[in-house]
Amino acid sequence: MANHELVQVLDFILNRSDEASIEVLAEAVVRRRRDLAMFGGVLKLPDPQRMAAEFSSQMNASIGAGVGDLKKSIRQMAASIIKQQAPELSEGQIAELAGAWIPDTGNTGTNTTAILPRDILSSMIEQFIAFSQGTMSAAEDKGLRDEMGAWPERYWKAFPAVIRSVITDYLKGIISKKDFYSKAGIALEMVS
Repeated sequence: MANHELVQVLDFILNRSDEASIEVLAEAVVRRRRDLAMFGGVLKLPDPQRMAAEFSSQMNASIGAGVGDLKKSIRQMAASIIKQQAPELSEGQIAELAGAWIPDTGNTGTNTTAILPRDILSSMIEQFIAFSQGTMSAAEDKGLRDEMGAWPERYWKAFPAVIRSVITDYLKGIISKKDFYSKAGIALEMVS
């Protein structure tokens, strides 16, 4: 789709569509994604940060205002995509991911913690779970404490909120080990 066509579509979605139009558009997107998956190979999850940057750039150039409204709309679109791709995530987890990808520019209290690489986060999750369940060796715990001090607290603060939510659900027995690894994997894909 040419940039001009994209701007026209976005203009319609953001400025002239009503609830019924949005539902029709959402169904069309679902159908198109299904067709691409069936006939065009495996679809990769879109990168909402890249989409937000492109949409913001195009909309600022053509409209010149409304970045806050644009980000809100893109955040809603990102939440919709997440819900379609990972229906097992809770509404809170979906909102957290969408907010992390497309932060609210008016909110100065957003999470400024840098996202760690996936392999490091994965290792940290494994260590945190082992410690929390009492299966970590005393030597490993001592080594981590010697290196970092109160490492469980530092890890917890470093985890993105969606990871903390999945860990909490698992440790409280709300989700099974299989569900934990599935949700943690999805969350890791989305935050790293």
